[in-house]
Amino acid sequence: MPDSPTHGLTITDVRSRDYRGRLTHPFVTARRSVEEVIGLLVEVELDDGTVGHGSAAETLAVTGESVESMRAVIHGPVAEALTAGPVACGLRGRTDAVAAACTGNTSAKAAVDVALHDAWARRLGVPLAEALGGDTSTLLRTDMTIGLAAPEAMARAAVSAFEDGFTVLKVKLGRDWRADLDRLRAVHDAVPDAEFRLDANQGWDPKSAVRIIRAIQDAHIPLQLVEQPVSKHDLRGLASVTAAVDVPIMADEAVNSPRDAFEIARSGAADVLNIKLAKCGGIGHAMAIADVAHAAGLPCMIGAMMEPRVSITAAAHVAAAHPAITLVDLDSAEWIDEPAPAGGYALRGDRLHLSHTPGLGFGPTATEGMER
Repeated sequence: MPDSPTHGLTITDVRSRDYRGRLTHPFVTARRSVEEVIGLLVEVELDDGTVGHGSAAETLAVTGESVESMRAVIHGPVAEALTAGPVACGLRGRTDAVAAACTGNTSAKAAVDVALHDAWARRLGVPLAEALGGDTSTLLRTDMTIGLAAPEAMARAAVSAFEDGFTVLKVKLGRDWRADLDRLRAVHDAVPDAEFRLDANQGWDPKSAVRIIRAIQDAHIPLQLVEQPVSKHDLRGLASVTAAVDVPIMADEAVNSPRDAFEIARSGAADVLNIKLAKCGGIGHAMAIADVAHAAGLPCMIGAMMEPRVSITAAAHVAAAHPAITLVDLDSAEWIDEPAPAGGYALRGDRLHLSHTPGLGFGPTATEGMER
């Protein structure tokens, strides 16, 4: 991430506002059920008036953060670290300061990290993907998630998504392997021409995971991959599933840092890595995870929590900037019932088209009116 010597980032203000967005329908996984997204919209202002935008969603079940804890971190140790640094400090120095400001709190850090990257690219006058070495002309094909429900309900949701142009469906499973097989059969019968990614959200033990994946193959249901079938703490079990089946296995909850990526690659625990900014703390660490995967010959997916459009746009720019990221799972903003801010990206069918304007491609007041 090059910094021009004339473009040190002097921070004059860090602001946040509460955010609340109702979902068009509940988001259900093996771990949680969500009906609305609550979080923070974050702005970082530079000394020349440039404003960068970021956002963070409350994800107690994943990162352990609440709106209150994120607000305390952003306006406490993170803001202090940003404003206390040397005047000529560039992007790397500022993002390192955010990462070192406190332990954990990755969603809060990611929101500020994204805002810093947005401000940096805006000041350079180029889209963030280009500032990171990529290209905004890259068309990103996202999937659409089918939440965990009764087989008939999941089949109806799959038909609706397929008719909207989403030919790759991410199907949530993970409560009981026999019932999960019935759910997937119903979805496949409803949309036999779709491609499927399964996400168990750590819901199976290793033996059950192997059993259901083999049963799916015996039923001739084609799978692109299976995501985090077992506990994030059980790398040995994850490796045993990866070795036992032909379907690519993707690590998600087990990947929170470049060190995690290295250990998974070293031990052969997974075939694919899922990168999420809120898990790893921002764009710098996301790019580092992708670097480790690239060196190990592992492809990556870029994903997200149930997050608003600003966060999804940032993840899309990362996907457009790194060659290791070949899969995209960035549908969550489409679940939120809110007026979309101008800019960022346009979704046409299942393709994300990034804006060619500086930074994340939002106007200077992108987050105004989004708060509740």
